[in-house]
Amino acid sequence: MTRVETDGQERTLRRFVYLFVALAVIVLGWALWRVPADGPLEWQGVLLIIYVAALLLSQIKVRIRSTLRGVAPGSAAVLLCVAFGTPAQAILVAAAGTITGEVIRRRDPIKAAFNTSKEVLAAAAAAAVMWGLGFVPVTLADTAPSRGLLVSALIFIVAAVAYAVVDEVVITPVISRASGLTMRQVVTADWDIRLGVRIGGLIAAYVTYLVVLRNDWFLLVLPLFIYAVHLASAMQLRARSEREAWQRLAQATDEFNSVDLDGVLRTAVTRAADLFSVDGIEVEIREPSRLVRGDATGVSYDGPPADAPKADGQAIPIDLATNTDQESLGELRLLLRGEITLSERETYTLSTFAAALCTAIRNASTHAETKRLADSHARAAAIDPLTGLANRRKLLEYSAAVLTETPARGTTALLLIDLNHFKEINDTLGHSAGDQVLREIGTRLADAVQPHDLVARLGGDEFAILLVGLPAPALAVSRAHSLLAALNPPLELDGVRLSIEACGGVAVAPGDCDIEELLRRADVAMYQAKRDGQRVAVFARARDTADVGTLSLAGDLARAIAEDEFVVNFQPIVDLGSGEVIGAEALTRWAHPKRGDLSPAHFLDAVERSGQLSAFADIVLDQALQAAASWREAGFDLVVAVNVSPRSLLDPTFPDSVAARLSARDIPPAQVMVELTETVTLSQLEVVDEVLGRLRELGVQLALDDFGTGYSSLATLARVPVHELKIDRSFVAAMESPTEAAVVRSTIDLGRSLDLLVVAEGVETDQQRARLWELGCPTAQGHLFARPVRPERLLQMLRRGTNGRPGCLAAPLHEAGTVVRIPQSRRSRSNGNQTAEG
Repeated sequence: MTRVETDGQERTLRRFVYLFVALAVIVLGWALWRVPADGPLEWQGVLLIIYVAALLLSQIKVRIRSTLRGVAPGSAAVLLCVAFGTPAQAILVAAAGTITGEVIRRRDPIKAAFNTSKEVLAAAAAAAVMWGLGFVPVTLADTAPSRGLLVSALIFIVAAVAYAVVDEVVITPVISRASGLTMRQVVTADWDIRLGVRIGGLIAAYVTYLVVLRNDWFLLVLPLFIYAVHLASAMQLRARSEREAWQRLAQATDEFNSVDLDGVLRTAVTRAADLFSVDGIEVEIREPSRLVRGDATGVSYDGPPADAPKADGQAIPIDLATNTDQESLGELRLLLRGEITLSERETYTLSTFAAALCTAIRNASTHAETKRLADSHARAAAIDPLTGLANRRKLLEYSAAVLTETPARGTTALLLIDLNHFKEINDTLGHSAGDQVLREIGTRLADAVQPHDLVARLGGDEFAILLVGLPAPALAVSRAHSLLAALNPPLELDGVRLSIEACGGVAVAPGDCDIEELLRRADVAMYQAKRDGQRVAVFARARDTADVGTLSLAGDLARAIAEDEFVVNFQPIVDLGSGEVIGAEALTRWAHPKRGDLSPAHFLDAVERSGQLSAFADIVLDQALQAAASWREAGFDLVVAVNVSPRSLLDPTFPDSVAARLSARDIPPAQVMVELTETVTLSQLEVVDEVLGRLRELGVQLALDDFGTGYSSLATLARVPVHELKIDRSFVAAMESPTEAAVVRSTIDLGRSLDLLVVAEGVETDQQRARLWELGCPTAQGHLFARPVRPERLLQMLRRGTNGRPGCLAAPLHEAGTVVRIPQSRRSRSNGNQTAEG
């Protein structure tokens, strides 16, 4: 509290005191004016003055923060004065007795004046009530009460209530201002003790009244009787008060059963402020240096002791040490605005509380240190000591948590990286140089990953990176290339410039994959990359040598080709604006008699390694051209897109085979679209260029499939002259992501600038269709329009059409007459009347 606030509080207190003193002076003036008419006080009145003084001196002290409030049965003597005298005499007796007691106690003049005024006003209220209710004063010589016992008892009770009400009304605002408590808090503080004392005084007064009516000499033993009643009440109330104090102490110390140091210190502050009825509490500890200050409502400061604002008023400190042999942990301080002295019971309670707090702080500190050591050991157990990266154990723990997280953050993938020729570095430059290389590699990888990714060293020169929260599975390969690119800059090592080469294997986690299986798949992909001389390879189940079922497919290929088990279905390609079908993609399935329908991912690798690739390619091309011919005869000139194995493009005779089949079916070459994957241009490029060039000479169109998912998309596009770009379904599915939407938009803009047709794959909702149309994508395919179906089924769908429009599989997105023609160079070089909206 500031000096200005203290001065303001002092002025307010003085105003209250002056107000009540002024009222008391008026009442005393009336009493002095009235006394001559009532007659002088007899010797019994003098005794009552002495009794009032004695009762005030024997009051029970109740501390409310830094303010001591005395509780005494002074109303007993006042009620007797009214009963045996006049109101004026009762007021003068109360004033004289109070002044006598204040002088004996050597009270400060202002406090003495306030206490005297309070007793005068309370006595006046009691006297006014008794006279107002018709109580007739009796002389001590009377032998019987003038009223019945019940009536006189009720009047005594009402007068005692009036006395108590005025007493509370006068003293409550003064104590409230002095203690900083609200008036409600002052009224409710120790109300039971005050009530008990007042009831005891009332009973003693009335019993004395009845006894003295029989013999006024009983006034001589009145002090002993009233004091005995008062002492018995005080002892009982004090015992109960101490019992409740110990109960509150037990509750407060029970809350120290915490191993959290913050919780212990904050609990100590709030509980102690209420337990000891003080304005504030401070707990200062030395290790770590910290001060916590607050009151019963909460903590007001928590920080370094040097930065804490100065606490005004009195501070009662106690050392925080369980015994003299142990080093002190700090200090507990009771903060009060005024000066007080703790009672013996309060001092002992404070010592007990401080000892319990000291033990709680030691326990919390011990637990914190134990936890710190455990965390340190856990970190050490999960960290690779050479690079500081996570080790295999940490990778397994983190991966298990990510893979079981609900809901999933996105796609999770694992990249395994193995350094090429690392053994030569160790053998040539020594293991110390090899360790430096591993540390540098670890630093580069850690700097290149995203915040939620995890880089781990599995041992030797093998690293693992868990890629978390990928918007689409296709991005895993791009991220893998980026991470490997971070290793490209040469290293300076003991004056030797080293170039680090590495390869990686990527495995995308399916929904039912655990980390052990993910590690195995990434390992398979990594060795596949090494075997094929690639920088990055993606796990393919068909090339997983651990899959016995895949190996067995190679033995079934000859029978499958001979018995026509390979079936080609077709998924229509639709103009997004009009809903018109402009083409269809051929999708091959193996109708295996034992294993059911198999996708190319399961058997293509086996086909490529079996020597049956040429026969397989002929079957697919024959079925595709046969379907195109049947649609053309029915009046639907659709371009048929065929996926070609990269190995087929290494066969110089492949263009001749295509030309022969086009001639046999009388199909214009422009109605055939050969779809290429980007990997075909990354190796054996000269041979591929020759094959692709001859296909273009035939008039066959070329499409770049899954554009954007490979590392060299733009480089491929610059090297291979294609007619069409296909946006991978993973980007379409994640278009709500700004990153994926940007990829889709840039692909569409790129296709438009290069005069290429753009086809979006995997369109499944009307919202995706509308969004692609807004971005400028002209065509798409997906389940929204049709699933892959047999050619005759697709012909039925074309004939039926939509809304009476044959050849359409969806309602148009625009009004008639607002179409924009696709240039013939894009799709329909041989069909001048073909239109689509863009």
